[in-house]
Amino acid sequence: MKARLCMLALLTAPLLAMSADGSKSALAQQNERMFAQMQAERGVTDAQLARLRVIFAHSGFMGQGNPAISVHADTPEGCQKKLQQRHVSYANPEFEKICRAKYMAPLYDPKKATAAQAKVCIDQFEYPDIPCVDPVVWVKAREAAESCEAEDKRMCDAHEWEGACAGELEEPDYRFDLAEGVPMNVAVERMRTAHNQADEATKSWSYGPQYQRGICATGSFKTPGCPGGGWGLCGSNTYPAGEFPDCGSRLGVYDLNGNVAEHMNLPLRADQMASRGSQQLGVTEMKGSWFIFDSYRAHPDWCRWRAPFWHGTRVMDPNSHANYHLGFRCCKTIGP
Repeated sequence: MKARLCMLALLTAPLLAMSADGSKSALAQQNERMFAQMQAERGVTDAQLARLRVIFAHSGFMGQGNPAISVHADTPEGCQKKLQQRHVSYANPEFEKICRAKYMAPLYDPKKATAAQAKVCIDQFEYPDIPCVDPVVWVKAREAAESCEAEDKRMCDAHEWEGACAGELEEPDYRFDLAEGVPMNVAVERMRTAHNQADEATKSWSYGPQYQRGICATGSFKTPGCPGGGWGLCGSNTYPAGEFPDCGSRLGVYDLNGNVAEHMNLPLRADQMASRGSQQLGVTEMKGSWFIFDSYRAHPDWCRWRAPFWHGTRVMDPNSHANYHLGFRCCKTIGP
C-alpha cells in the first residue's frame, strides 16, 4: 500500500505542477486584459501600467481569482445589461472634475461642506475601479498600498473608508493614547473597542440604517471544500463591480458592503496616517464584507465597525495577509 501511494504521488505531482502552471498562465492573460481595460476606461498611463505589472508579477497571485476554479456570479455583459435595463450610468463629470480622475468620488461631510470642497477622493468601486469588471483579490496589504501609489493614489485610512460608507466623512477619531507602550494586537483591540462602543448606537450600512439581504453583491457561493483559504481550493466567486447600484452610499461609492472585503490602513500613531502623507503606514484593517454574506454572515459589516486584528501585521510587511475574498480600493488627496 505504501509503495502504491508513493507511486501515485510521483504520477500526480507533474499533473499538479502542470495545472498550477496553467492557472498562472491564464492569470497572466487575465491580468493583461484587465490592464487594457484600465488604460481604456480610466486612462491609466503606460508608466503607471509598467509599475503595476511589476507588482502583479512579483505577487504571482494578484488578479481576479484563480481562473481554474473561480466561478464568477455574473459576466461583464450580464452586468452591463442589468444596468442598461435600469438606466444606470456611473459617468459623473462633476466627480471627474473634482477628483481629476474617472470613477472616484469626493469625500466630505454634507452637513458642513460641498463635494467641490472635498480634500480627498476615493475609488467608487473596488480595484481595478471599473464598473462591470471583477475585483482584484489575492492581494497583500503591502501590494495594495504599492498599487495605489503606482497610480499616484494612496491607501485609504480606516476613517476615510468608513466615511465613504456612512455617507459622511468625520474627523479622525483614533485613540492613539490607547496604543502607547503596548504590542500591536493589544493596541488594536483597545482602539477598536473604544471606537465601536462610540459608534454602535448609530450604526448604518452603505445603503441605509438597517441591514438588508439581496441588495448587495452577497448572493454568491463558496467553492465546495474551501477550508477558508488556498489558491487551489477557494474560487473568487465575485460579482462584476457596480452590478448592484442600490448598494451604494450617499457619496456615490459602491460595493462597500459585499463582493470582497478590503484592505485599509489603521494608524496607531499620527505619523502613520496615509491621509497626512505617511509612507510607513500603520497596521492592517479589513473593511466591509464579501460575496457569500446572504447565506453566511461571518461578522458585523456596518460602516464604522472596526474588526479584530485578524491576520494582523504592519501594512508594509511583505508577508501581510492575502485571500480569495480580500481586495482593496484607493484614495487620493486633492489640492485646492
